[in-house]
Amino acid sequence: MHLRLEKFLSYYKPYKVLFTADLACAVVLAAITLLLPLCARFITDSVLTLGAADALTQVAFMSGIMLALVAVYGLCQFFVDYMGHSMGALMERDLRAELFTHLQKLSFSFYDENKVGQLMTRMTNDTNDLAELYHHGPEDILITSIKFIGTFVILMTINVKLTLIIFACLPPMVVYAFYFNEKMRVALGDARDRVGDVNACVEDSLSGIRVSSSFVNATFEDEKFGLENQRFLSSRRAGYKSEAYLNSGIVAFTQVFTVIVIGVGGSLIVEGPLEVSDLITFLLYVGLLVEPIRTALNFVRLYQSGITGFQRVLELLEIEPSIKDTPDAIQINAKGKICFAGVGFRYGETTPWVINNLSLTIEPGEFVALVGASGVGKSTLCALIPRFYETTVGTVSIDDVSVGGIKQDSLRRNIGVVEQEVYLFDGTVAQNIHYGDLE
Repeated sequence: MHLRLEKFLSYYKPYKVLFTADLACAVVLAAITLLLPLCARFITDSVLTLGAADALTQVAFMSGIMLALVAVYGLCQFFVDYMGHSMGALMERDLRAELFTHLQKLSFSFYDENKVGQLMTRMTNDTNDLAELYHHGPEDILITSIKFIGTFVILMTINVKLTLIIFACLPPMVVYAFYFNEKMRVALGDARDRVGDVNACVEDSLSGIRVSSSFVNATFEDEKFGLENQRFLSSRRAGYKSEAYLNSGIVAFTQVFTVIVIGVGGSLIVEGPLEVSDLITFLLYVGLLVEPIRTALNFVRLYQSGITGFQRVLELLEIEPSIKDTPDAIQINAKGKICFAGVGFRYGETTPWVINNLSLTIEPGEFVALVGASGVGKSTLCALIPRFYETTVGTVSIDDVSVGGIKQDSLRRNIGVVEQEVYLFDGTVAQNIHYGDLE
């Protein structure tokens, strides 16, 4: 757990200055939000207690201060929105690049067991969720803490009784909000999985478009995609339903708080301990009081989505390539002698043997044809030479050097490959021709 936390925080290190500036702006935003209702209270007091001329002077003075605060607020909000999101995007880029590089190192056996569509989801959706958490997470915690504590302290200095009544009503709202937020989180997690299934279905169907067209199976492919698409729709609708309960409930609770403030505050004005300006200030802060709760809910959503994405990404990053160079692996300039010594291979511990106890020596300059029905292991046998797969038992050697003792890059540069199933990369024909030797 400690190592995973350290890994999570490591992506902040290249952007420490930007991260610090982002949090500083967040503090300013929260502080200004708390100050503006106090400015409004000062204006109300001036109008109610001072003469017309003095009141206008005080109102103009405080209005100028409020405009200055709004200007600073706008600048800080711009910085948080632009530079903060840019920081998140930079961290997303770094994480995605690391993940892509790691995926390039994994062996063929990994791709035999994992769908490309699911891997694409981890490369895109999961890293995007993580970027949102990196940017908004610390910012939301800081702003929520300052606003909530600041509102409580300010209101307690104005009227203790009314403040305690309002804050006593908060727990039911918090319980309600977190209940439906959790339901929404589960639905969103399910929707993310369904997106992966949709991507996998699209990748599978479009990769085999020639086959499905040849056998006139477009209707069958439509039905497969329709099923996955419908499952995705169901998960999204469940999320939207919980979101609707959440938002409508919070709005209703906010209105209830307003009614409580007006009702209790009105009676306190009649009794004397509360001024009209204080009631107006309470009404302004009630609106602010809901914001930290919304921000906290947003943080919970971001945290759950981001951490889930981080765990899914780490699951890939923590997978060690099954085929790695040994510390003493060497470079070669092959002459061409290939030797299979007691070679056996199967794709899993419980699957049948594809190759069993094969011994074969091919001398330099000698031509050997592997002949047999489809599926008997011809391609598999060839794949053992460049170590696309590791032998289960026995050894394969080139020029009397085990392929396990040769650097993979060096080994594969010495082997010519004519693909059985041609794959063209995105680009021109010339670029695809050059792909075999980029220089």
